Amino acid sequence: MSETITHAELKEKQRKIRDCFPETMGLRVHRAISWIGRSEIATVDHDSRFIFLWISFNAAYAGESEFQSINIGERASFTDFFGKIVSLDTEQRIDKAIWQSFSGPIRLLMQNRYVFSPFWQHHNGIDGFDDWEHRFTTSAKNFAQALQAQDTVRTLSFVFDRLYVLRNQLVHGGATWNSSVNRDQVRDGAAILAFLMPVFVEIMMDHPNEDWGQPFYPVVT
Repeated sequence: MSETITHAELKEKQRKIRDCFPETMGLRVHRAISWIGRSEIATVDHDSRFIFLWISFNAAYAGESEFQSINIGERASFTDFFGKIVSLDTEQRIDKAIWQSFSGPIRLLMQNRYVFSPFWQHHNGIDGFDDWEHRFTTSAKNFAQALQAQDTVRTLSFVFDRLYVLRNQLVHGGATWNSSVNRDQVRDGAAILAFLMPVFVEIMMDHPNEDWGQPFYPVVT
């Protein structure tokens, strides 16, 4: 398994080929790389590292639809993005990361009820989630099936569904910085993103003419 692609390596590649990037795609890559660089500084601060990498993920995939319509779920857009990225990953770097380097942390993440949204819905007294344990078991079975079938897109969707809950906990003040509680999922979540995000961005740079969507916040002077 190759080592994680560094910010410096991404930046060097970007500078060499950015003149051929469409403007909107170039902006996405520029922003995503900048946040990857910031995450590398937070080597022991897993909370900050995770948040910086999630911002990088948002920079890479989020388009106008995420901000214009509440009917198009953010997590549904994840799946669209993953489908495109995986189909373009001719070297199967994402597959290898899931099946080799991060299979352990990913399995532990999927077994963790504290990053399962229905668990929190139930504990916040929201109707319709008394069966969260059944949903949790069903989700685990579906994930295992995706993993066994080596369905990379579906596996990524499951993983990012859990990471999205973790993101919400951190960004919306549902966790204490550097808390001794729930350290494993923060550490592992940051490690998973730290490998995947540079791969996502490099694949985007290798295919600049794909439709990566219109950023909702362009540079306006």
